[in-house]
Amino acid sequence: MLLYGIEKYKVNDLAVNEDNPQAIDFYEYMRFKVYQRNELDDQGKPYPVLYMRLEK
Repeated sequence: MLLYGIEKYKVNDLAVNEDNPQAIDFYEYMRFKVYQRNELDDQGKPYPVLYMRLEK
């Protein structure tokens, strides 16, 4: 599904909860790299979020 999103919809960045190391590992495997970290999620709750961008 991720590859479909990358190819069809040009997905090149995403956000992932820092407390989900399996997801982080997966996205890194798919060539995404962290470019920003926030202590709070988009709703202002204390869930650290990593923003990742696809490296070409």
